[in-house]
Amino acid sequence: MPFSLLWLVPALPFAGFLALIALGARLPRRVVALIGAGSVGLAAALAIVLGIVFLAAPPPESVFEQTLWTWLRVADFAPGITLRLDALSLVMMLVVTFVGFLIHVYSTGFRAGEEGYHRFFAYMNLFVGSMLILVLANNLLLLLLGWEGVGLCSFLLIGFWYKEPANGRAAMKAFITTRIGDAAFAVGLFLLFTQFGTLDIQAILEQAESMWTPGSVVAVAAAALLLAGAVGKSAQLPLQVWLPDAMAGPSPVSALIHAATMVTAGVYLIARMHAVFELAPAVQTLVAIIGVVTLLLAGFSALAQWDLKRVLAYSTISQIGYMFLALGVGAWGAAIFHFMTHAFFKALLFLAAGVVILAAHHTHDMREMGGLRAKMPLVYWTFLIGALSLAALPPITAGFYSKDLILIQAWAAERGIPWLWAGGWLGALITGLYTFRMVYYIFHGESRKEPVAITDRAMMISLVVLAFFSLVAGFIEVPRLLGGRPWFTHFLETVFPPMPAEHLSALTEIGLMLSSIAAAVAGILLAYRLFLRARPATERFLAIPAISALMNFWREGWGFDRLYDGMFIQPYVWFSQINRHDFIDLFYTSLALLTAQTNRALRASENGRMRWYAAGLTAGAILMIVLLVTIWFWSGYF
Repeated sequence: MPFSLLWLVPALPFAGFLALIALGARLPRRVVALIGAGSVGLAAALAIVLGIVFLAAPPPESVFEQTLWTWLRVADFAPGITLRLDALSLVMMLVVTFVGFLIHVYSTGFRAGEEGYHRFFAYMNLFVGSMLILVLANNLLLLLLGWEGVGLCSFLLIGFWYKEPANGRAAMKAFITTRIGDAAFAVGLFLLFTQFGTLDIQAILEQAESMWTPGSVVAVAAAALLLAGAVGKSAQLPLQVWLPDAMAGPSPVSALIHAATMVTAGVYLIARMHAVFELAPAVQTLVAIIGVVTLLLAGFSALAQWDLKRVLAYSTISQIGYMFLALGVGAWGAAIFHFMTHAFFKALLFLAAGVVILAAHHTHDMREMGGLRAKMPLVYWTFLIGALSLAALPPITAGFYSKDLILIQAWAAERGIPWLWAGGWLGALITGLYTFRMVYYIFHGESRKEPVAITDRAMMISLVVLAFFSLVAGFIEVPRLLGGRPWFTHFLETVFPPMPAEHLSALTEIGLMLSSIAAAVAGILLAYRLFLRARPATERFLAIPAISALMNFWREGWGFDRLYDGMFIQPYVWFSQINRHDFIDLFYTSLALLTAQTNRALRASENGRMRWYAAGLTAGAILMIVLLVTIWFWSGYF
C-alpha cells in the first residue's frame, strides 16, 4: 500500500544528510549535489504520489498513521515515532518537499565553486528532514523534536559563513530569541501532559472540549504558552527581531527559512492545536491582534530598508502576520492557503534576489542597482511575477486569492472585527508600496554598474517553476463571486471546523473584494509615482530631518533591538561582571591555582641532574621502608 511508504519522506533527506556528513568531503561536487538535491527530490516525488493516492482513494476517515517504533516508555507514557498523514500534514509535506527541492536545485548553481559545499547541503537536508518530522508528527513530543531540529539548522545555516563575526552573532541572536518561545512551548507541553496524561495530538484535541470550559484558566494558560512558542518560531511580536538579521545566511537559506520551513512552524502549531485555542477565546483574539500589529510594523520597516534581502525579511514577517490574523478569527483554512501561496512567491523572490545580488557584484544595497530589466530579462519577469503575487494583484496571481480570503474572513467571520480588517487592508496597501519600490529601484531607472552574467540553468529552472506556481496556485480557492469553488478549504475540513460562514450580502462581498483590489493597485501606482516618476523629489522629501529620523526608526525595526538591549542584555552583562568572582567560581579557581602550583613544583624537580634523581629515588625508598616498618610495629607484628 503506498501509504506504508510515508516513513521514507522524512527518511530520504536524513539519509542524504548522513551520507554527506560521513563522505561528503571526499566526494566530487556533482555527487554531493546529486545526493543533496536528489534525496529531497525523491522525497518530493514520493510526497506527490502519496498526495495523488490520498485524493483518489483517501484512507478511512481521511487519516493514516504509521508507528515505526515506541520511542520511550515511562509507566503509562509511551510516545511513539508515529507519523500522521491527514489533509493538513499532506499540504505541509507537499509544500516543504517541493519548494525545498527547488531551492536545493537552485543551490547547486548558487553555491558552485564556494567552500563548504557538502556541509551546506548536509545542513539543508537536515533542515528539510526536521521540518517534515515536525509536520508529520502525531504527538507533541515528536513534534518538539522536529521543532528543535529546525532551530538547530537555522543556527547552522544563518551562521554558515562563520568566519565573519557578524554572521555568528546573527545566528546566535536567532537561536537565543527563538529559545525564549521554545521554553514557553516546553512548559506548555508539561501543562498539557498533566491535564491529559498524554501528548498525542488527537487525544488532546478530542478530550479538551469535555475537560475544559471555554475561557477556563487552564485552557487560557495552555493556549498562551503554545502561542509564545509560535511567535518565537514565526517571528511575530514581540520576538520578531531575529528574522531580519537572519539574512546573514546565503540566499537559498533565506528562501528555505522564510518560505517553507522554520517561520511557518508557528502557524502550523496553532492550526494543528486549533481546538485548544478555540477554548481560549481571549488568546485566539490575541493571535489576531499580534498578526495585525506585526504585519503593519513590519510593512513600514520594509518600506524603509535599502538592503534587498532585509526588505524581503520584513515582508515575510508581515505575511506571517496575515496568517496569524486568519488563525485569530478562526479562518484556519485561509491561513494554510496563504501559507501555501506565500511559499511559492516568497521562495521565488528570495532566489531571484540571490541572482540579482550575484549579478550586482554581491551588493545588497538597492541604491547601487538599477536598469537591470533589459540586462536580466528572465530574472526580471520572474521577480515581477513574485512581486505581483506578494502585492496580491488580481486576477492571475496566487497571492490575491489567499490574501483576499483572509481579509473577507477578518470582516465576516464570527470572531472578525472591522478594525482587524482595516489593519489588514492598510497592510495590503503598504505591501504594494514597498514591493514595487523594490522592483523600481532594482530593475528600472538608470543602470549603476554593469551586471555579471548569470546563466546557470539550474537556477533559472527553479525561478521559472516557482513563477508558474506563483501564478496558478491560487486557482484552487477562487471566490464564489468569480465563479469558483472553495476546493482547498473544503479539503481541509476533515481537519478543521468548516470555514466560518460569511453572512454577507453580495453587494458587501463585492465591496470588500474591490477594496482589497484597490489597496493593491493603489500601492503599486503610488510606488510608481514616488520611486520611478518622481524619485528625485521623493528623495528630497525623505532627506527632511524629521522624515529621515522616522525612516531610520522604521529601518531599525522600531527600536526593538535597542529596547531589548537596554532592558535585558546590558543588565545581564552588568550583573555577570559583578558576579564573576562568586563563591562557586572561587572553589574552582582555587582548585585550578592549586593544580598550577603543584605543576610548577613538579617541573622544578625535572632538572636533568642524574645524581639528584638517584638521591631522590634512594630517599624515597628509605622513606617507604621506614613507613612500612612503623605500620607493622604499631599493628603488633613486632
